[in-house]
Amino acid sequence: MDYNLDVRIDRSSRWLYYNWRRAKKTNPTITKPNHADVFYQAGVGALERALRHDVDCVLVVSAMFLHPDVIMLMKRAGLRVAILFTESPYDQAKELEVAPMVDGCWTNERTSVEAFRAVNPNAGYLPHAWHPARHMAGVQLNDAKVRAHDVVFVGSGFQDRIEWLNAIDWTGIDLGLYGSWEAITKRHRLHRYLAGDVVDNLTTAALYRRAKIGLNLYRTSKGWGRHAERIAPNEAESLNPRAYELARCGAFHLSTARKEVTDVFGDLVPTFTSAFEASALIRRWLADPEGRARIAAQLPACVAESSWIVRAKTVIGDLHTLLQSRAA
Repeated sequence: MDYNLDVRIDRSSRWLYYNWRRAKKTNPTITKPNHADVFYQAGVGALERALRHDVDCVLVVSAMFLHPDVIMLMKRAGLRVAILFTESPYDQAKELEVAPMVDGCWTNERTSVEAFRAVNPNAGYLPHAWHPARHMAGVQLNDAKVRAHDVVFVGSGFQDRIEWLNAIDWTGIDLGLYGSWEAITKRHRLHRYLAGDVVDNLTTAALYRRAKIGLNLYRTSKGWGRHAERIAPNEAESLNPRAYELARCGAFHLSTARKEVTDVFGDLVPTFTSAFEASALIRRWLADPEGRARIAAQLPACVAESSWIVRAKTVIGDLHTLLQSRAA
């Protein structure tokens, strides 16, 4: 059964702040709720839900916004808890603080497995994946409702990505940027390429299928802002969700160089290490529609066994093994 934390965070935030404003009328010094209060209020109901239904295990995805006290209470109540960490290596320090609290965990970054196993012996690697109902190859019913760009990127505007995109001459190229790009002001040279805000997965997939070239820019920033700390090149090797989604949609794309890109796709996904290299690749492949089509047709097969259905089978198998070992 599901426990939709994202919806509950929104509701808890509104409920706590509403009651705080009311209480402040008679008690002006009452403390204003903070993020931790909201996360606790939103998450603690998962404990009641798990106990009511006598679940075998609680599976947490990410845990970024789940208050650690909720996990502590679950363990105190005798529940088995496992976490799929999805933000390695960017938020790995925080993830490693939570990992020892649970019975088992997975990380989405293969170079991080050793660090997780140092604090939890039941840690493993679970790659990202694509969603069967959202990521499909071939022309789909509503594809024509989105723009067909020369080059498209859907993602968040971290500083390193802004710097990278800003270093390329986009003259004569229809670039479409979608997602959260608040740092790009109206006077910024990239502002003209902002084509949309945050879009859902189905719209994203349509944009990928319609574009001549998709971009997969792996971020290095650990956080937001110009001075955010960045990861070292050797801290990440694994594919991000975008890599699987682009490939499953049969979308020709270019990617930042990462070891797993070559491991999974071979030479079907051209890679770059600088904006200069990327600029040359973009113009080279825009001029070769037949080459793009030939490669695009081969990409879905590369990730055929990488759906979330397949990943779920791995998770269930690992949990079964974990529960058996705990019962022995």
